[in-house]
Amino acid sequence: MHESVLLKESIDNLNLKENSIIVDCTLGYGGHSSAILKKIPKGYLYAFDQDEEAITYAKERLNAIAQNYEIIHTNFVNLKEEMEKRNVNPDGILFDLGVSSPQLDEAERGFSYHKDARLDMRMNQEQKLSAYEVVNNYSYENLKEILLKYGEEKYAGSIAKGIINKRNIKPIETTLELAEIVKESVPEKYRNKSHPARKTFQAIRIEVNDELNVFEKALKESLEIIKPGGRICVITFHSLEDKICKRIFNESSSLPPELKKLPIVPKEYEPKYKLIASISPTDTEIAQNKRSRSSHLRVIERR
Repeated sequence: MHESVLLKESIDNLNLKENSIIVDCTLGYGGHSSAILKKIPKGYLYAFDQDEEAITYAKERLNAIAQNYEIIHTNFVNLKEEMEKRNVNPDGILFDLGVSSPQLDEAERGFSYHKDARLDMRMNQEQKLSAYEVVNNYSYENLKEILLKYGEEKYAGSIAKGIINKRNIKPIETTLELAEIVKESVPEKYRNKSHPARKTFQAIRIEVNDELNVFEKALKESLEIIKPGGRICVITFHSLEDKICKRIFNESSSLPPELKKLPIVPKEYEPKYKLIASISPTDTEIAQNKRSRSSHLRVIERR
C-alpha cells in the first residue's frame, strides 16, 4: 500500500477548518485526500489526477469517508481554469510531487528499473509520448541534454551514446533492457553506489510527462487563486522541483530590491505572501518509508 509522505506535517500546515475548501492537486491513491476529507465535514475537496487506475482506487477510499468532494480527471496544469469554471478560490492547495508507490510497483506502467515492462512512464495513459519514443527516437544531443538537465546525470554523454549504439541494432523495448544499457555505459565504481539507472529513469519520466514546466505553471497559478489567509503546501522529491518551488516562494514573499532600502514600506508594496515552513522528514519516517528520504515540504501563506 502507498504510504503518503510527510502526511501529518502537510495536513497540519494546511490549517484545516471544518468548512475549508481544499484542492489536492495530486490525488494519487488518496492518502492525503482521505486525511483532508476527515477534517472538513462542512467543507469541500477538489482533487486532480490524470491516472484512471489511481482515480478508481481513490474513489472507493474517499466514498468510505464522505461525499463532499469532486475528482477532476485532468492534469493539474489546468488548475486555474478548472477552479474558475467552478467559481472557487480555495483555502488550501496541496501538491505531492512523488510518483505513487503503486505506479512504481506495477511493472506494466514502465516506471521501475527493477521490473521488466515495456518502456512507458506515462502518468496519463491517453497521451502519445511515452518513454519508448524518447529512448528510440530522440537524437544523441537531446538524450544527453535531458539526462543532464532532468537527471543531473554526470555520465549523460556515455549513457546517451550507449542508447544510440544499442537502438541502431534493434529498438529498445523494455525497462530492464534500458537499465542494462545504463549499467554498461557507466564506470564500475558508479554502479556500486545506488542503482546506476535511477537518474536516467527520473530524467526520462520528467521528459515524458513534462513535469517541471507543468509544475511551475500550476504553482504560479495556485498563488493567484488562493484566498487571503490560505496556504499552499508543496512536497517535492528531488532538487529540481525543490529549486523551482523555493525560487517561486522566495520571489512571492520578498520585497522588490528597490524597496528594500526604504525605512518604512508603504502597505500596498508589502509582499502578498509569507513563508511559513520548510520541513524535512524525521528519521523515524525515513526508517519506516524509504521513499520519503529525498522529500521536502515547503509552505507559503497569502497574507
